[in-house]
Amino acid sequence: MQRISAATVLATACAMIIATISDNADAHGKGMHTGGIATTPAKAVMADFDIIHTKITTEGRVAVFHMAVSGKAGRSRPTATGKLAGSRVFSYVWPTSLDPYEVGFERGGGILALAVTAHPDFDDTPLYDENGDGNLGNDGNLWHSHWVVLAPNEACGKGALAVVDIPEGTQPRLPKTWPGLPILIDSPGWDPVLSGEHVEVRVPFDNAGALADAKFDSVTAGLRVNQSVHAPLLCVANVFKIGSGDLSLPGRIDK
Repeated sequence: MQRISAATVLATACAMIIATISDNADAHGKGMHTGGIATTPAKAVMADFDIIHTKITTEGRVAVFHMAVSGKAGRSRPTATGKLAGSRVFSYVWPTSLDPYEVGFERGGGILALAVTAHPDFDDTPLYDENGDGNLGNDGNLWHSHWVVLAPNEACGKGALAVVDIPEGTQPRLPKTWPGLPILIDSPGWDPVLSGEHVEVRVPFDNAGALADAKFDSVTAGLRVNQSVHAPLLCVANVFKIGSGDLSLPGRIDK
């Protein structure tokens, strides 16, 4: 019988261990990006907004909104201008087919989207002190979450979207955590987690059944406050990347 040296046994064992570790790492990496919408990286897009994967999963009545980029999520934020008019907002956005009614707005008012945003020139989360300094009005530059209702608005440019304005003198149905701005926006206070390449937000739903047939997409974008600070107030001024490429909402929520 052929004799196998101890050195050969050790080398074989080491090779098997390395292969196993490599396989597990590959499986873990692939598992993070399974399901949902896979998107090819684009060198022309700033890496921290270069979407490569999007999904929404459910855990009971909680939906987990997930986005991955080719760089470090949340690394870039707008430069402060010192004034509201013309100021910029950076955002990670999940447009959905959900009716805005499901989160507290009127029915059929536009595209309901979850957004994770940062903007140094204003604060639109008046109920929360995100930086813990005792001042509720200076946290806009920290990444935070919103529901927004979007619709085309030619005043923002041909084919451009805007957060839907609330006409003066009207009182539409609004969520309890509406921040008081004259647009269809909610500031529910769900803390986004930005870690490495990932952005995630956990969102509870009163009507979890509404998620069953919902569709979604992903967008990274820069928004701008209109110089007139109303009508429209907040335009989508610069789309960095769309997960599907065409905003067709091909994603399906994975239960």
